[in-house]
Amino acid sequence: MADLHVHTIVFEILTRVPAKDVGRSKSVCKQWYALLSTQDFVRIHCSRSLVSSNQRVLLIDDLTCSVHPIIFQSNDYGPSSIVTFPFHHQNNDLLLWNPTTTAFKHLSTPDSHGFYINNLDAVGLYVDANDDHKVLHIKRRSSVLGVYVYSREVDSWRNIPFITRQEYLSPHFN
Repeated sequence: MADLHVHTIVFEILTRVPAKDVGRSKSVCKQWYALLSTQDFVRIHCSRSLVSSNQRVLLIDDLTCSVHPIIFQSNDYGPSSIVTFPFHHQNNDLLLWNPTTTAFKHLSTPDSHGFYINNLDAVGLYVDANDDHKVLHIKRRSSVLGVYVYSREVDSWRNIPFITRQEYLSPHFN
């Protein structure tokens, strides 16, 4: 009976609260920490967070990150909250960072010099069908377009073959 109550609390209630509160709830006891750290919990929590009222935009400058709710009715951003980076970084570093837990990982490749240039590159995040968190990096350099995918599960990058059309290399192409 006690397991049913814990399961109900964890999977029916805590999957619906903000991530910051879930992080605080991990300190209740070892059992909650273990349950709240499972891939099943993370997947369910994320799927329940994918409603429009929970969507946010991160705008990053040198020292801070402002988090804005998206207002879909007016295609605008709401008032921001500021998050200070808990680490030192360079402007061209690419980091995978969880603002809720403050955990981060520096992502690099063998050709990491000038790794990320904000007016030339595009970066996206997604979770694949196997619940592996991925980072997509589209990199434009001197008439060369590179497309790379980082896998958190295997902790490595792979190059994705991509047919390069000349207009993709233009600095005016978005």
